[in-house]
Amino acid sequence: MGQESRKPRRQSIISMAVIGVIASILGIAAGLAIDWFPAQGSTQAKDIDTLWDVLIICSVPMFVLVTVVVLFSVREWREKPGEEATDGPPIHGNTRLEVIWTAAPAIMLVSLCTYAAIVLGDIEEAPAGNEARVAVTGEQFTWTFEYTGSDGTKFSTNQLYVEEGKSVRFDVKSKDVLHDFWVPEWRMKIDAVPGITTGFRITPTKTGVFPVVCAELCGLGHAFMRQSAHVLPSDKFATWMDQQVARVKEGGSDAGSGGGAPADGGAPDDAEPGGDSGGGAAAADGKAIFDDPANACASCHTLADAGSNGQTGPNLDEVLPGQSVDEVRTSIVDPKAQITDGFPDVMPTNYGDTLTPAQIDALVTYLTTATAK
Repeated sequence: MGQESRKPRRQSIISMAVIGVIASILGIAAGLAIDWFPAQGSTQAKDIDTLWDVLIICSVPMFVLVTVVVLFSVREWREKPGEEATDGPPIHGNTRLEVIWTAAPAIMLVSLCTYAAIVLGDIEEAPAGNEARVAVTGEQFTWTFEYTGSDGTKFSTNQLYVEEGKSVRFDVKSKDVLHDFWVPEWRMKIDAVPGITTGFRITPTKTGVFPVVCAELCGLGHAFMRQSAHVLPSDKFATWMDQQVARVKEGGSDAGSGGGAPADGGAPDDAEPGGDSGGGAAAADGKAIFDDPANACASCHTLADAGSNGQTGPNLDEVLPGQSVDEVRTSIVDPKAQITDGFPDVMPTNYGDTLTPAQIDALVTYLTTATAK
């Protein structure tokens, strides 16, 4: 009787092993085949993606093992008709098996934590050469990026610009609640915490425009807290920096005080060294400022003259007629002063920092003219 009962038990173990191996292979193959992340855009991304693959290779077999054992146990030792009032036989257990299933996961966890710590140390290591620094400030519901030129001139933008191939250190803070600064292509992200400065560094390897995302639920406007990261070749980035510094100085700001006139964040892709790229005539074009995706006006508001149909904020054709120039200006630089009924309080409050006085004047003039009845 004992030999007959051991034979089915042995067959069950063999069946579990075969099913577990097949399921593990299929699970690992599927996990490695799925494109979990966008294309790599930094030197750090490769190491992080490799760590992710290692975690899949280790975690899938563990998941399969536990699941298969549970399902086979349910089948083998389920309650049968007539056994409702009986207890199972007293079992002491298997000490050797208990040691194995305790020690094996512990060893795996320690190994994975050690590997993760090594990867973290490698990707956070400061470069030997010069490193750019960008101060990142999160607030409901926008990001502001502050730069310092080679001569100490400071300026801010509402779009992020970095140089391809050069390490950048981000110093991240928050004005109000918890946010999380993240560019998925770079893989790195970190919380923006009120009262302290956090940070990380990346080295961009791919030019282009990538989304800047808040990865921490931060309020009603969390979904709209989106900006763009522009990765430029060295020559175009140098041109852009020179243009922003020149714009601050032309505005007559105290460059050393950190309160210089901010840049408009315009991309310098078509600009030539010494060109205006957003200053001069462009700074006086209120419609261009409204249409600029960096400012998100057209994406949030409906305005017939601009051909925009955003629904996040009020319809400007309906709410602006009859308002004075000062009232329109206040709605831009201090949107919390008066919130239109039926709309969420999600409009960024930093336009007074990221737009120059001349740009705000041009935008106010355009809005009052375009909605005049």
